[in-house]
Amino acid sequence: MDYDEIYRAGGPPWEIGGPQPALAAVLDGEVRGPAVLDLGCGTGDLAIALARRGFRVTGVDISPVAIDRARAKAAAEGLTVDFEVRDATTLSLPPFDTVFDSGLLHNLHRLDGGQTDAYLALLPGLAAPGASVFVLAVSLEQDQPWGVTEPLLREWFAEPMWSGTRIERAEIAARVDGEDLVLPAFLLRTVRA
Repeated sequence: MDYDEIYRAGGPPWEIGGPQPALAAVLDGEVRGPAVLDLGCGTGDLAIALARRGFRVTGVDISPVAIDRARAKAAAEGLTVDFEVRDATTLSLPPFDTVFDSGLLHNLHRLDGGQTDAYLALLPGLAAPGASVFVLAVSLEQDQPWGVTEPLLREWFAEPMWSGTRIERAEIAARVDGEDLVLPAFLLRTVRA
């Protein structure tokens, strides 16, 4: 998939001009700091919202076009965010106190050629012991041909690597051809054991 072309052609459906509402709800009170990682950050809306709250944020995305836009947004607000063009399936960074995945996991799973396994194998190394991890992913439903299931999420985020895993029903906001859509989703919260 050519993400740069998607961003050039008006942007992907998940770019809604701010953090996904399900994740915006956890920003005040549930984020551990100071270091926060936003995996698949796109044009940086979630990372910028975290930086506004005083966190030291790193945002990574595979699209140079998205990262250029994220850097411009942060600069326009006078915020410091470390935006990097990186592949989340081969990422090597020091561990963070909180890790966010807003739609990356379900996209990797949809396109999978071993990417999901690679991503899930390196994710524990990106989260410091005791770190909070939040994953927002589209749920596989009858009218939705791709996504993840709750049992699959529980398998991927099981003990002993992860503890206190909670999964709740949520929604992902999307915008397609100027029309606002809502997709069924799961919000997973867990802690790196």
